[in-house]
Amino acid sequence: MSIVVKPFGETQEGKPVHSYTLGHPDGTFCTLISYGGALQRLLMPDRDNLLQDVVLGYDDLASYEKPSNPYHGSLVGRFANRIEKASFTLDGVTYPLAANDGPNHLHGGLKGFNRAVWLADPFETAEGPSVRFYYLSPDGEEGYPGNLDVQVTYTLTADHALVLRYEAMTDKKTIVNLTNHSYFNLSGQGSGSILNHELQLEADTFTVIDSECLPDGRIAPVAGTALDFRQMRRIGDRIDSDDPMVKAGQGYDHNFILRGQTGTLRPCARVFDPHSGRTMAVETTMPA
Repeated sequence: MSIVVKPFGETQEGKPVHSYTLGHPDGTFCTLISYGGALQRLLMPDRDNLLQDVVLGYDDLASYEKPSNPYHGSLVGRFANRIEKASFTLDGVTYPLAANDGPNHLHGGLKGFNRAVWLADPFETAEGPSVRFYYLSPDGEEGYPGNLDVQVTYTLTADHALVLRYEAMTDKKTIVNLTNHSYFNLSGQGSGSILNHELQLEADTFTVIDSECLPDGRIAPVAGTALDFRQMRRIGDRIDSDDPMVKAGQGYDHNFILRGQTGTLRPCARVFDPHSGRTMAVETTMPA
């Protein structure tokens, strides 16, 4: 196993950014950058052992800093997804947040965790090479209460698993919802759309959304809808359907509620690419 650290430029504010490449002798590797704690590259073998990058990422820091960057590979926080009218109420106190999605709050606001330069600590474990990213979000940042100390650890194992572990501690009651915003293409970056990929989800229900992609409080069964991926099927089969949920999300932009017990690591998704023969299996401890 190996860990290679390199400079990745400076932000517009003059903060240095580094890349961290975690590798194995078979040639598989991933590269993370301290800007946004982003997964920049992930090289995995196909059925013929050809290594290709299966995540979307930029080659330069300036592209990550552009407002048009759709959170490529980034860590998202304090709160992933949308919060209606950019405010929430906790214990009777209403906290106004930054509005960055029309009148709503999206993925942590104008300067979410994806825009932060994280501290990084690369190290090796029995599982494989790792890097732990640290960020302290101060009380009031983007409107959220409490100082929030966040740690996210990436580990690349010898059996081609990329493991992410999230930890957060706060000194005041608050809300937290962390995620990684990677875009995967199992045929390889730059190879076209993923409509021919096949997807299976361990989800019987989903949260209903409105025209702004906001949950309306209802939970509905996937049965009889275009969101039914309980059996593996092609992603593109129903993406242009007249299903009202597909139209509301302009595709599949929904929260799928997973089977099983929250807090227990369990399978949640499986993706297969007929072109390359690659399969990606996803496991999580989270509810959706």
